[in-house]
Amino acid sequence: MSTNTVDNTRKVTTRRLSEMKQRGEKISMLTAYDYSSAKILDAAGIDCILVGDSASNVMAGNQTTLPITLDQMIYHAKSVMKGTSRALVVVDLPFGTYQGNSKEALASAIRIMKESHAEAVKMEGGSEIRESIERILSAGIPVMGHLGLTPQSINKFGTYTVRAREEAEAQKLIEDAKMLEEVGCFAMVIEKVPAKLAERVAKEVSIPIIGIGAGGGVDGQVLVMHDMLGINQGFSPRFLRRYADVASVMNDAVQHYIQDVKSCNFPNEKESY
Repeated sequence: MSTNTVDNTRKVTTRRLSEMKQRGEKISMLTAYDYSSAKILDAAGIDCILVGDSASNVMAGNQTTLPITLDQMIYHAKSVMKGTSRALVVVDLPFGTYQGNSKEALASAIRIMKESHAEAVKMEGGSEIRESIERILSAGIPVMGHLGLTPQSINKFGTYTVRAREEAEAQKLIEDAKMLEEVGCFAMVIEKVPAKLAERVAKEVSIPIIGIGAGGGVDGQVLVMHDMLGINQGFSPRFLRRYADVASVMNDAVQHYIQDVKSCNFPNEKESY
């Protein structure tokens, strides 16, 4: 098999992500929230699917990720799992289900794993949520960390600007990354931090670092599917590369359909019984 060919048969696991980092193979990750999209991403060979709390924005139309509930995340995760056979599926624990109460955190994670059949959870934060992470890990549930810009904390920071530009915040990020590795997280997302800092973290910890707006020196990349496909047109951060303009394709198709219906061109004789 060519080294450039994606192995669509071998199941991606947390262990396999570790192996990929060790041999320098970059990890590809995208979000999905429904069966049909997950099936397409999985067949294309994506390594990881994140059932992100970004569903709050792109699926439900909320301004932030905060309103989405645990029940809604489980619904999206169940749908994604039905369309996935190869990719590792990671589900965001939504805001309010793990911060400050490690017993509630474990109960939330168990519900996601039991009801959706997903394979891991993701949690935003460092030392301040250590107890919740440890309790979830103690139950045998894999945890992916998330440092840097943490959208669930938007009301604390008041902005989505680049994080960890100052020395103190950068040092805390490095310490938190090492803590996440130490307690047993299998990987972590680092969002919207200076590229040199993210690259340093990737070199100093042994677990995979998945970047979003964190430069190319990390172990993999994640984007929101609706952003990179151009379905969501109202979000254009510097780190986003649009790989398609699906919104325009859909708009053209819908206008064509409307025209055909109104002109009595659809359905035609072959499309009727």
